[in-house]
Order: sequence, then C-alpha cells, then structure tokens
Amino acid sequence: MNSGDAVAKRIVALCGQNGITPNKLCTIAGVTQSTINSIINTGSNNPTVSTIKKICDGLGITLAEFFDDAVFTDLEQEIK
Repeated sequence: MNSGDAVAKRIVALCGQNGITPNKLCTIAGVTQSTINSIINTGSNNPTVSTIKKICDGLGITLAEFFDDAVFTDLEQEIK
C-alpha cells in the first residue's frame, strides 16, 4: 500500500469511528468536498500536511494521533 492509500483508509476509518460521513468531515474541517473526494477515491499521493492538519482539527485529534495507526506501518517504497 502506498502513503496516499493509507491516508485515504485512515480518513474513512476515522469518519466511521466518529459516526460522520466524508461530506460532514468537509464541513467541520473546512476542506472542500473535491479535496476529500480526491484523497479518498483516488488515494491522492500528495495531500498536503496542511490539509491533513485541517482534517485532524475537524476530528479533534493531533497529527500524531492521525498517523499512529497500523495502516502506516508497512508502506511500500515511494522512491522508485
């Protein structure tokens, strides 16, 4: 799994844990729906740290908590 796919999975999991839809996350995080859809549906390989931070703020978690998940443990090599 690459980092973009891992970020997408983490966002979907956090939405589920918080009982919200990705659309609701857009509203509470101040991120456009197209941005969230791009991350979730295409596994965008370049969501900015700023975007992930806004998502974390909307969910009431820190960046450290966002990345403290097994999905980030065995990512494939990004440099080819």
